Amino acid sequence: MDVRTGLIALFCLMGFSCADPVKYIDCGSSSGKVTIVDINPCSSQPCQLHKGQAYSVNVTFSSAVESQTSKAVVHGIIAGVPVPFPIPIEDGCKSGIQCPIQKQLNYHYLTSLPVKSEYPAIKLVVEWELRDDNNKDLFCIKFPVQIVN
Repeated sequence: MDVRTGLIALFCLMGFSCADPVKYIDCGSSSGKVTIVDINPCSSQPCQLHKGQAYSVNVTFSSAVESQTSKAVVHGIIAGVPVPFPIPIEDGCKSGIQCPIQKQLNYHYLTSLPVKSEYPAIKLVVEWELRDDNNKDLFCIKFPVQIVN
């Protein structure tokens, strides 16, 4: 086995390159552009999120602006109503992004999505925003999930 084949196999085992990207809708990324969204583990779509588990979220995006800070804001859209969805770390600069954010560079926003046991079993749409210094969206994505027991 050559080195390239070995690296591909290693990345597949680590879940980076062989996972299917999550299908998402851009909901107003005015200060950046999303290139890929991965949720791990997520073997089918909509992603089935099990109560009491945590999921890794990786959003790769490019920034169209410079920003000293970034803040994540997450909502669950249930019957058309946005419900705040708390995440452990709102500061994007502590979630894989080296701040200050530079214009026209690519970034990997990495964080955890905990699914609390008390959440109801329900289908919903997650709206995930990462905001810059001016409260504009570096990215805004929506993707369907299903919370299961």
